[in-house]
Amino acid sequence: MTRPSYGGQALVEGVLMRGRDAVAVALRHPDGRILWATERLDSGFHGTRLSRLPFVRGLVLLYETLVVGSRWLIRSTAVQAADEGVALGKGSVAVMLLITLVAVVGIFFLLPLLLASAAAGSQSGFVQHLVEGVVRVALFIGYLLVIARSSDVRRVFQYHGAEHMTIHALENGDALDVASIRRHPTAHQRCGTEFLVIVIILSILAFSLIGRQEPLVMIGSRVLLIPVIAAVGYEILRLGARRRSNPLVRAILAPGIWVQMITTRQPTDDMIEVAVVAMEQALLADGEQLPEGGGALAREPLDLVGAASLQAEPPPTG
Repeated sequence: MTRPSYGGQALVEGVLMRGRDAVAVALRHPDGRILWATERLDSGFHGTRLSRLPFVRGLVLLYETLVVGSRWLIRSTAVQAADEGVALGKGSVAVMLLITLVAVVGIFFLLPLLLASAAAGSQSGFVQHLVEGVVRVALFIGYLLVIARSSDVRRVFQYHGAEHMTIHALENGDALDVASIRRHPTAHQRCGTEFLVIVIILSILAFSLIGRQEPLVMIGSRVLLIPVIAAVGYEILRLGARRRSNPLVRAILAPGIWVQMITTRQPTDDMIEVAVVAMEQALLADGEQLPEGGGALAREPLDLVGAASLQAEPPPTG
């Protein structure tokens, strides 16, 4: 069996790594310990024949990423608050996801439409869609630049860089240690940031084809086409990852790498150690062998109420 492609997500003082059938999380406790946990991907769609079909697999992955990633983002915050005993019900996560999705759709899809309609006035539909695209890009980049000024968000972006660098090291067959990982860039071609950039570009193209319609039709199209755009965007991201040596592909996907100059930062050594533990636990959860010298970092299982953990034995502590 071929090794799966690993992806991940930065958390609050931690990293989540996603493997074939499970995610692994490593968090830096306020007292300095590294805590880990693993959780099966059991959305109900994962692993089915349907979930592997083109244009469907991207939606399944997006769903799992939103649900699992949001749940662990909340849990990582709880660990930093030394509040590990708080159970996070499915209802709380669902409400948070709903609020987040409504905010994203409203700010990055509907607000640009309203602003473009007001700015374009009686201009052609092409002008309106061009203005809408420019507004959407400006909102996206401006949002990232604003939140990047926060010291807490900056640390999350550092963990984001540690996640990418560790995945690079694994994919290049390097040792999972700080010195080896340091040689790799913080940007990665399968990053969720790059996916968002592709979605924005596709939305500009897709909405321009609809043209100027009645307001309700234009608003409805922005909402209903989001899953379609996301599914197509994921396939483009997969194709681009395999054809990265092609100059044209590199040029098309370059904006995604540029935006990662905002969303990733050089991590500290202790952040890289957290990413290494997350990666090693993800490998173990998938039944993979650790690279030579792996398992040396001290770690402890995370005892968190509500976490559905795999019974994977941790490697010996150092």
